[in-house]
Amino acid sequence: MSAEGASAPVAGEHWAPGVNPFIIAMTVMLATFMEVLDTSVANVALPHIAGSLSAGVDESTWVLTSYLVSNAIVLPLSGWFGMIFGRKRFYMTCVVLFTISSALCGLAPNLPTLIFFRVLQGVGGGALQPISQAILVDSFPRSKQGMAMAVYGMGVVFAPIIGPTLGGWITDNFSWRWIFLINIPIGITSIMLTSILVEDPPHLIRKRLRDVHIDYIGLGLLSVGLGFLEVMLDKGEREDWFSSDLIRAAAVIAAVALVAFVWWELHHPEPVVELRLLKNRRFSTAMFTMFMLGAVLYSSTMLLPLLLQTLLGYTAMLSGMVLSPGGLGVAMLMPLVGYLIGRTQARFLIAFGLGLCSFGLYWMSQFNMEISFWNAVHARVVQSLGLAFLFVPINTVAFNVVARRRINQASGLINLARNIGGSTGIALVTTFLAQRMQVHQHTLVEHLTPYDQSFRIALGNLTHALMQQGDPSILATQKAYGMIYGTMSQQASMLAFNDCFRILAILFALMIPLALTMTTPKHEEH
Repeated sequence: MSAEGASAPVAGEHWAPGVNPFIIAMTVMLATFMEVLDTSVANVALPHIAGSLSAGVDESTWVLTSYLVSNAIVLPLSGWFGMIFGRKRFYMTCVVLFTISSALCGLAPNLPTLIFFRVLQGVGGGALQPISQAILVDSFPRSKQGMAMAVYGMGVVFAPIIGPTLGGWITDNFSWRWIFLINIPIGITSIMLTSILVEDPPHLIRKRLRDVHIDYIGLGLLSVGLGFLEVMLDKGEREDWFSSDLIRAAAVIAAVALVAFVWWELHHPEPVVELRLLKNRRFSTAMFTMFMLGAVLYSSTMLLPLLLQTLLGYTAMLSGMVLSPGGLGVAMLMPLVGYLIGRTQARFLIAFGLGLCSFGLYWMSQFNMEISFWNAVHARVVQSLGLAFLFVPINTVAFNVVARRRINQASGLINLARNIGGSTGIALVTTFLAQRMQVHQHTLVEHLTPYDQSFRIALGNLTHALMQQGDPSILATQKAYGMIYGTMSQQASMLAFNDCFRILAILFALMIPLALTMTTPKHEEH
């Protein structure tokens, strides 16, 4: 298929569902919110899971990795499975699998069993995001797809923001098992509503299984490539990256498998992933921008609570309260952005969102040990409001250049880009943070010598204060040295966090010129 074929609408594509599309939007957002929430809600519960199941914290991280691996593999395959089994049937099957595996995760008696059920949960959850998005795109006319993406975006952007807070609250007040068991009523409600309200459009023709030539080689290469890529990204910092045999092997296997997969799929008559969509410049640009959005969204959502809890002594709940107003702001602003997308060129909204988000991140790069609760909240709100102006327009640009019959495949690729971007962003920022801590600590420690006047004055003042409290001279001096070293370590950590936020701000600022090239062609409804 040519690039033009990927971007041209086809006659006879006009179709409208039997119920109000906004009801369908709320229906599919239920499962999407549940699945996206599960990618982050388990993070804060890992120590509790490890203690409850008599496992090491390092072993318990496979609870996260196993889910991410199976989730990433299924994401780009969702369109292919939807074509074979029927989109509604496949979607409901995934919700059922996700709900049942969530229940089994909550009842798991040991760590290996929990990891196995998390793999199943990732398989069921991997297709929920792209299929939900495809259902929304088909349910709304092109002129109202901005509002469809706004409803979808409220779940996708809000869920990872409140995930750690909700997970911490449930774990502290009940048990870690309830972070999985809570999915059961949501899943049952989603299944019932989907069976009643959602229907497949006529242009989505389900192929008979005997007419399908399954691309086993493509499936195998994709599974191996994405699986080992996720292992590398998730375990890289913990294993000291390429000094580890595991990470080196994962990197080589992932690179070889993914390069082979791309070559194979571009030459296969019935590929499992329609990579030819990337020949369309507008779609590939939107996909890259979504990758960067995922990287910044997930990495900043990881960095800010870490800073607040490790340096400023915030509890998990209090740090979550810093993030929550930003999430609420996004949820409230999404409908406005959906309204504007039909009246303003998407590229201008994207450029504005990048600028606003960059400003919020730069504000965070100016934090110090004296920042107030509300200062942190205001910076996060500004950054989050910028995200609201990114998600909806990027998706609208992407789906406006894709024919309706290719919506399933396009949705899988866009969501894969965001998730892989999130994993990549967290991995790189975590590594950069550790390196910058070492650099700043090395720089600051050079001043902790008897030849530095500021150090001598600080040491003398602290020693004198401790002696006045009753400590002997030698003990007071030792304590003073310890207090100064602790302050120096805190300052080095704060400067490292500042560097991370500054880099993220610069990356988004540099993307503004690219965003201004993202023109959206006018389509006629057929």
